Amino acid sequence: MSELLEKCTLAKDAGYKMVSVSTVTKDNALEAIANALVERADEIIAANNIDIENAKKNGTRQAMIDRLTLTKERIDGIAEGVRQVKALADPIGEVIKMWKRPNGLTIGQKRVPMGVIAIIYEARPNVTVDAAVLCLKTSNACILRGGSEAINSNKAVMKIMQDAAYGVGIPEGTLNIIEDTSRETATQLMRMNGYVDLLIPRGGKGLIRSVVENATVPVVETAAGNCHVYVDADADIDMAVKIVLNAKVQRPSVCNAAETLLIDKKIADKFIPVMFKALKEKNVEIRADQNSKAIFADVNDVTDEDYYTEYNDYIMAVKVVDGIDEAIEHINKYNTKHSEAIVTNNYEHSQKFLNEVDAAAVYVNASTRFTDGFEFGFGAEIGISTQKMHARGPMGLEALTSIKYIIYGDGQIRE
Repeated sequence: MSELLEKCTLAKDAGYKMVSVSTVTKDNALEAIANALVERADEIIAANNIDIENAKKNGTRQAMIDRLTLTKERIDGIAEGVRQVKALADPIGEVIKMWKRPNGLTIGQKRVPMGVIAIIYEARPNVTVDAAVLCLKTSNACILRGGSEAINSNKAVMKIMQDAAYGVGIPEGTLNIIEDTSRETATQLMRMNGYVDLLIPRGGKGLIRSVVENATVPVVETAAGNCHVYVDADADIDMAVKIVLNAKVQRPSVCNAAETLLIDKKIADKFIPVMFKALKEKNVEIRADQNSKAIFADVNDVTDEDYYTEYNDYIMAVKVVDGIDEAIEHINKYNTKHSEAIVTNNYEHSQKFLNEVDAAAVYVNASTRFTDGFEFGFGAEIGISTQKMHARGPMGLEALTSIKYIIYGDGQIRE
């Protein structure tokens, strides 16, 4: 039996058992996992160092190495995320609503687990923890398949979580990681009908496209993040500079970092010199249109392809637009429906932007960097869905549940 089939079989069996595991047992497991991650941080960092050295030998970009790196501080943050998940209400078993029919039947909707959730993701070992604990809290079994870049980190983290969770009563087989990181195994996982109830990809455009095109199991699409900040004519310049800088450079390698800056032409003369100087001080390469270059010449030319690009790096595309309508049109053409922001003191414009921009998260006077399960109060997230079915935006606990109808009768039969 292949590793994939073996772990899918274990997960399927554990998924049936997890339905009966109490909230207390699940929360005890989450506390045990959080404690173990902190206590065994040295093991995780030792494994992570191997991945980092391999990444450097392979010429991996520094921004991507940053996504891969685990420190004691980051592990403490991951553990805190686990505890936040523990503190959240357990959605499983919740009766959402009930109603009575004229024939006397009482019909209700009840939250239930998906069953087995598979996640295919790239070089971010924190995803291993986020995905596992969210699945555990929602009584789902999980099958995780990370990239080769983080395999040593992922294996170490998973072993620690398994030891902690199984030690307090979680069924063995609930938490699984596929150690074979070959493309063939990933493709097989996408087609494990009968074992996998939901597949969630997390990563770049190539991974997302591969899953959408090859999967035969149900998929939630979590697209790349080509995010924009639009500085409106009625923006506060100081606020706008702070928001753009945060959205671009606070952590440029992540999907909620801003990639394109749109500037209303009415404010361009005042805003561009201040903004471009601030970006250059942070070593951001600016790729700008001719209207921008007419005001601040010391930048590179932008191409149409740049406006489609998720850089994950210290690069930003810029365009001067003729008002909010052109800004919205540009965003809806080039974005990946992830996160978009407007900086403005004009209430009418803020509402127009909120209503007309097609994205999972739309901000007024705040950085796109907040699109995150932790920041939204979910404790952690299993991905940021950019589709419109089932779940959209940061996917917390409820996004990992389904419903079943429960019907109470007293002998009714259908005529």
